[in-house]
Amino acid sequence: MGTSFNEQFDQHGTWRREFALRLKLLAEWMKDHELLDSAVEERLRRLETHVRSDKVMVAFVAEFSRGKSELINAVFFAGYGRRIMPASAGRTTMCPTEMSYDAEVPPCLRLLPIETRLQPQALMEWRMVPEKWTRIDLDVHNPQQLAAALEKVAETRRVTQDEARALGFWQTQQPDENPMLDAQGMVEVPKWRHALINIAHPLLKQGLIILDTPGLNAIGAEPELTVSLIPQSHAVVFILGADTGVTKSDLSIWREHLMADTGDTATRLVVLNKIDTLWDALSSPKQIQDQIDRQCESTAEILGVPAEQVIPVSAHKGLVAKVTDDPELLERSCLLDLEQALADSILGQRQKMLAAAVATGIFDLRAETARVINIRRRDLADQAMELHGLKGKNTTVIKNMRSRISQEQAEFDLGGARIHAVRSVHLKLLREVFSMLGSTSLKREMTQLVAALQQKGLKLGVKKAYGETFDRLRGSFDKVQAMTAEIQTMLDATFRQLNAEYGFSLQVSPVPKLDGYLRDLSLLERSHLQYLGIGNAFRLAQPEFADRLVRALSTRLRAIHESAVGDIELWSKAAASQLDAQLRERRRNFGRRLEAIDRIQQAAGGLSDRIGEIRAQEHALTLLDTKLSELTQVLVHAQASPRAETAPVPLTA
Repeated sequence: MGTSFNEQFDQHGTWRREFALRLKLLAEWMKDHELLDSAVEERLRRLETHVRSDKVMVAFVAEFSRGKSELINAVFFAGYGRRIMPASAGRTTMCPTEMSYDAEVPPCLRLLPIETRLQPQALMEWRMVPEKWTRIDLDVHNPQQLAAALEKVAETRRVTQDEARALGFWQTQQPDENPMLDAQGMVEVPKWRHALINIAHPLLKQGLIILDTPGLNAIGAEPELTVSLIPQSHAVVFILGADTGVTKSDLSIWREHLMADTGDTATRLVVLNKIDTLWDALSSPKQIQDQIDRQCESTAEILGVPAEQVIPVSAHKGLVAKVTDDPELLERSCLLDLEQALADSILGQRQKMLAAAVATGIFDLRAETARVINIRRRDLADQAMELHGLKGKNTTVIKNMRSRISQEQAEFDLGGARIHAVRSVHLKLLREVFSMLGSTSLKREMTQLVAALQQKGLKLGVKKAYGETFDRLRGSFDKVQAMTAEIQTMLDATFRQLNAEYGFSLQVSPVPKLDGYLRDLSLLERSHLQYLGIGNAFRLAQPEFADRLVRALSTRLRAIHESAVGDIELWSKAAASQLDAQLRERRRNFGRRLEAIDRIQQAAGGLSDRIGEIRAQEHALTLLDTKLSELTQVLVHAQASPRAETAPVPLTA
């Protein structure tokens, strides 16, 4: 068998930490050699943060009683030697549960009361109010205490029909999806709205986030789960029962919440669980396998996914095999096949995305620092030529040379006013860009959408309201793209003029492409429109539900806008820092030229000594450039093959 998901994820985490350390050491080395301007420093900081804090979220989605919690136990928590997540018969995970690790928070289970649904705040807003959560400390070294504490996620309470309707668990228009009434006419609903588990599990410490979701009725009642958490997951594991195949409720979950309109199913794994129910003692192994294969083929056809993405598994037998160290049973459970698929589909894609981001960042970093080195090299060459021209000249000529350099310096300083004017225009245009993507603009759009959704009656025009909102949001991004192009044109003309007048090598980087953010907007729009099918049309008749839905949307949109602003800000800072670096180098060059003339005037051997110093500096600069190339090539190689063992390169010289 190949390397398991756990082992590959551990390797991925080790690589991320080592790579982040390399970036940090590179920043220190560049700072020591005065190659670190604010833009380069910001680029390195973002790269390091991106690599070090990279998270991988895997969402496990299933209808009730499909063995989802048992599967999580088998894949991630078998090392405890027992079940950790509650996985008894019947409904176990009653509320969405996130498992992750935050070193700043002690090991604990935090539970948000279901009554918070009666208030308008989005789930993300409740995360900022920890005192509203019920907290239970966890002993990660005591599996029994850990498992007993986590059983609380399965707690329920009984409420009246009216209370259930207000909480989103009862719909008169769709009685088939309502929970059963007991003898007293009461309804069983989850006690908790959301659960957060913070434990120092090795995989969670490496950046894995596990999202365990409840069944169809609970998913539909929590808009933020459907339109935010699940779509943002890097992979979704959809669990079905091998004994039942794709049921009506399974198909509803798939079509309403998981099926991608784009046809991209690479991040969707379908698990046909409980294959041990097909292990019939009266059937031959071949007959059993044929039956499993037919179920897999039928499932793939119904869901519209490639057959290789439907994986038959027995989570129960896999967990038992791991706990009892039974390799034969483990192989028969096919659990290792699922782990391999998780490693290939999730980590493979995640590493490619991370590697592409790192490669781009390193390329830009190399280009920016190469310009600084080339400026220094050219200035040294100009100084050498200037000093060679002084050989055999008398004191008067040398004195005139000093006057000429001082005059050049004065003229250069006068040009600073024009540069300041360009910067003022640049910043004014940037403020307009940031205003278009700012919180005030976004709040105005969301207020308009809420007003449209809160009109009385069935929201038959809800899709139109959403469409108009997203059209305006896309229009804002188009305007921002046009304005950044305008800024680039202005900077390009100014930089060409400065290059001609002062011999600079200023070059404006291409404007950030916002296509990715437009794609994010389209995906977000699709997830909302998919969610707003006829199944949730009646929920939208409740003003508080519509408000909660828009709040969830606003949270996602804010994240998209902030990321776009960050990219534009970094691009702008790179242009400004490039100008600052060349201005700084030119001023230093004036100082060095005047210092050289003064030394020549004071000592007969000063000219030869200074020419010798320049040659030594040119050689040192060549060594610096070579070392920088070596260090950046090592980084590119490291990100291209994250699983390879590479020794750190010493940052010396």
